[in-house]
This record gives sequence, C-alpha cells and structure tokens, in this order.
Amino acid sequence: AGRVPPAALTLRQFLRRQQVLQLYRRILRAIREVPAEQDRCYLKDWAREEFKRNKDATEEDAIRMMITQGNMQLQELQRTLKLAKS
Repeated sequence: AGRVPPAALTLRQFLRRQQVLQLYRRILRAIREVPAEQDRCYLKDWAREEFKRNKDATEEDAIRMMITQGNMQLQELQRTLKLAKS
C-alpha cells in the first residue's frame, strides 16, 4: 500500500526540475522586457523550443551544463536590456 509509483522523481531529480522551471520562468520574465514585439515573439519561441527539445534529458551532468548555459544566456539578455534602457 505504501509503494512509491515507478515514475516518482528522486529528491535530486525533483530539485533539478525545480531549478529548470525557475530558469524558464526567469527567462520568460526577462523576455517580457524586450521592447520590440517581433523580437519578444522570436525569443519566446526560441526559449520554448530549447526547453522542449531538452525535456527528455536525464543525464545529471548534461542537465547541469544546460542550466549553466541557460543562466549565462539569461544574464546576457538582461545585460543587453539594461544597455538598451540606458
């Protein structure tokens, strides 16, 4: 009766998933700041496709690397937006 279903995530997988979702939300929030609607749409589609393309990744190192890469791209976008505003 107390069995865990086979599809249940381990704690590490759960925490990693939370990191990925948090990154995705932060990227979408940053994209909202982009002034040109065409650029906003392009970036939103790009982000969605990137996350969709990698949603089945299971290897811990690969996922960690993708999160790092995503964070760097987010920082680059935020820097660009900051420069555009100044």
